[in-house]
Amino acid sequence: MFMVDKAIILYFGCKMEVMKRLLILIVLLAASFYSSAQNARKTSGAEITWEKATHDFGDVFQGDKVEHTFRFTNTGKQDLVITNVEVTCGCTTPKGWPRDPVKPGDSGELTVAFNSVGKIGKQNKVITITSNSVGTLNQIMFTANVLEKKDSN
Repeated sequence: MFMVDKAIILYFGCKMEVMKRLLILIVLLAASFYSSAQNARKTSGAEITWEKATHDFGDVFQGDKVEHTFRFTNTGKQDLVITNVEVTCGCTTPKGWPRDPVKPGDSGELTVAFNSVGKIGKQNKVITITSNSVGTLNQIMFTANVLEKKDSN
């Protein structure tokens, strides 16, 4: 009887090891397919690539209004469509961006204005671009150091 029990344990023990290995193989295959699908999606869609994603206005005086134009290229394989541009406060205004689709390989511009009225010191502003871009960089930013306005007396 002892031999039979030992044979049963050995049989099921080996079967469990095979099942564990099979489960690991299935999980690895699923992860591989998921990764491949993500990579295919990234390379087949529109992708916004910024010439320069940050800008420093340097020192500006309180009350100054400054602008910068950010340039980008659609480095993807489909038309890029920008649907919205969001800013973090009322002192920053998106002044223009392409409303029509940007073809693969074509470039575009997004102009942003900053009004320093009521601001003082170092300012960091983030602009979020909503589009069909599959890239990860859908934000641009600028900095400015707002100095107290000089008296004209």
